[in-house]
Amino acid sequence: MAESILMNIDSPSDLRKLPHEKLPELAAELRKFIIDIVASKEGHLGASLGVIELTIALHYIFNTPEDLLVWDVGHQAYGHKILTGRRDIFHTNRQLNGLSGFPKREESEFDTFGVGHSSTSISAALGMALASNLKGEFQKQHIAIIGDASIASGMAFEGLNHAGVTNANLLVVLNDNAIGIDPSVGALKQYLTRAKVGQKPSQDNIIQALNFKYFGPVDGHDIPGLLKTFEELKKIKGPKFLHVITRKGKGLQKAEEDQVKYHAPGKFAPDTGELLPYNTDGLPLKYQDVFGLTLVELAEKNKKIIGITPAMPTGSSLKFMMDAFPDRAFDVGIAEQHAVTLAAGMATRGFTVFCAIYSTFLQRAYDQVIHDVALQKLPVIFCLDRAGLVGEDGATHHGVFDIAYLRCIPNLIIAAPSNEVELRNLIYTAQLNLTAPLVIRYPRGRGVVLDWKQEFKAVELGKGEKLKDGTKLAVISIGSICSNVNVAIESLGFSEEIAHYDAKFVKPLDERMLHEIFDIFDKIITVEDGVISGGFGTAVLEFASINHYHAQMKCLGIPDIFIEHGNVLELQEIAKIDVLSISNAIKDLLK
Repeated sequence: MAESILMNIDSPSDLRKLPHEKLPELAAELRKFIIDIVASKEGHLGASLGVIELTIALHYIFNTPEDLLVWDVGHQAYGHKILTGRRDIFHTNRQLNGLSGFPKREESEFDTFGVGHSSTSISAALGMALASNLKGEFQKQHIAIIGDASIASGMAFEGLNHAGVTNANLLVVLNDNAIGIDPSVGALKQYLTRAKVGQKPSQDNIIQALNFKYFGPVDGHDIPGLLKTFEELKKIKGPKFLHVITRKGKGLQKAEEDQVKYHAPGKFAPDTGELLPYNTDGLPLKYQDVFGLTLVELAEKNKKIIGITPAMPTGSSLKFMMDAFPDRAFDVGIAEQHAVTLAAGMATRGFTVFCAIYSTFLQRAYDQVIHDVALQKLPVIFCLDRAGLVGEDGATHHGVFDIAYLRCIPNLIIAAPSNEVELRNLIYTAQLNLTAPLVIRYPRGRGVVLDWKQEFKAVELGKGEKLKDGTKLAVISIGSICSNVNVAIESLGFSEEIAHYDAKFVKPLDERMLHEIFDIFDKIITVEDGVISGGFGTAVLEFASINHYHAQMKCLGIPDIFIEHGNVLELQEIAKIDVLSISNAIKDLLK
């Protein structure tokens, strides 16, 4: 049996000792190594398989880490991690205390910039290049690797626009595989497709118009061709742009055939790519699917309903509406700011607009939420998927800040259903006669109710609910963390002493309910799956202070740290919002 090449590579300096002719063999080993581990450990698969040859060529030609590689998003950086000294611990990827699923500065000197959200690579690499000029390091190379979906984002264009009027030693490598998580959309995609099929857009080359020297398209799986191209590009100063054509999922037939599913496929058979059976019988539906199916059900009767998502039709389940009503559902690509203001524009024309967006991604459109929606009191409905702790994607993806960053905005209503039936009823209520913008936040993953498709009931906005009577202590929960509170209370031998209230709304607070709670109880706990600082518990504390209540209070939620990656139960334990921690907090306060 031939000796493994990959097992002898502990850094790019080892890689650069290999003869050129050995690199295709290394590519095959690296591809198999990723497939074998992700098959059992799970993670992002297709993107990394598509850039194996590109990754090898970059580290072979450029003198990393002295030359600086900046990966966009980081879905495609598994090969990079393995070649830069993390091969033997790659099996810990995305697990508690293991490797991050994305490039991370604390993890390796080869991870020059921490990423997780898209379209940051060009600005970051340009910043590094301009800084190198100021330090007199004119030979240092700065390379941004960005996908065709990410480059369509406004921030990427801002970086390109600036770079074109500098003398920065910057190389932008466009990894063009015509797909992000879902297929890429928009006019830029059409432009790149024309370039791919040989219609060289030299006369109206958008990249050249931005003062970049344009090269390509080149085959991203042709190692000799890539090596030759990168050697030539090293000698050219100033902003450069290389258009590389790759295939997402390259080397695993199933991943090539179904690129959406194999972006992050879960467990699968490494030799065939067949997904391992996962029995969903008897399990509740995912919150995202309840949203998507409910929207279609309502849209069948209400012709004013429109759906918008920034590049997440599958992840948000807006795909159901895109299939049923293609003229009334829009994937705008990785463009959160545009998605929000587009929704605002449609709302001015009398449409009921549901903007489905992950909590962590709405952060990128904060200005638009304030200026374009809330200030004008436009009744846009923001459906914030992945609110709370999301698990293995880690710090960049946890939706834990939305309550704190949204509740200070005037005119905004913020709701957090505790289960799928409440989610369904909020969506129903939102399309009736909404007169102000509404945020509905709900978690990633499966719900807690099997019989979710119940007859619609209108929700009274700003009204909470008492779920359980008690005599000594009240717990007020917001959102789906309600289920942890229920279990925690029932686990106590004195559950009759504990009252439980579901706030349902962060804004407006149900002040009548809060007055009732503070009049009865002098020990109160709030529980949320968002940050404590500025969150729901803080809102209750503010209410208590304004109204001169003096109860003993404890706020449970995400502490003032960035929570890293791990499964949700592990992360809830770290944040002390798991069942046992809630039980202990109740016992401690009663002491």
